[in-house]
Amino acid sequence: MKPWRVTSWCIPKASAQCVAQREDILAVSQCPYAPQRPQVCLDEARKARPSTLTGTSPSQPGRPARQDYAYARPGTARLLVWVAPLTGRRTVRGTARQTDFDLAEQLRCLVDEDYPEAAQIVLVVDILQTHVPACLYERFTPEAARRIARRLAWHDTPEHGSWLHRAECELRVLTRQCLARRLPATATLRQEVTAWEQRRNREHLTLDWRFTTADARIKLKRMYPILKEQKEQKAA
Repeated sequence: MKPWRVTSWCIPKASAQCVAQREDILAVSQCPYAPQRPQVCLDEARKARPSTLTGTSPSQPGRPARQDYAYARPGTARLLVWVAPLTGRRTVRGTARQTDFDLAEQLRCLVDEDYPEAAQIVLVVDILQTHVPACLYERFTPEAARRIARRLAWHDTPEHGSWLHRAECELRVLTRQCLARRLPATATLRQEVTAWEQRRNREHLTLDWRFTTADARIKLKRMYPILKEQKEQKAA
């Protein structure tokens, strides 16, 4: 018996809104590559910057590197990550704050610097309060905000549907390969993240998404209100 162990689960509500957003994201993920309408998935993460108080002991033959258990946390960094899953291109930009201004500037860079020749960018974002076109009007003039907004085709992932967000997959890789250690200095964090980003881009590592709308209608049919109702009527 291990009563201190607890497992948890998350079952999204079977609502038409959730179904509509899920099928929209799945439809986007199945679209072929189009140079004039590139797909971009955008997400963010926060990275604590803990520092070891008494330093570290380097590794030696037969003994791994050691560090003090105690640590100090001088602050956190916000990482805004976008990835083009069909081309294997990604960019990580760090900010000190989590504000609408920072996201709006990231979107401006995406439109004006990363994809200046694209007619429209298919943008997939997670459901967050700041992940809305309104952030552009907080940062820029109405004319500039409208210009940027018209270049972005927004697609929101459903509530409790982060597993559909391919930027989440990229963030997990970033955490596992780069961030799963103590990086107290902002300059060191930026240097390590940049090296990781450049390596991934050189290798053109794409995200092969295979879960389709047809799969969802079979495996997640209990989440579809009309299918659930039909099943209950047959059972009755």
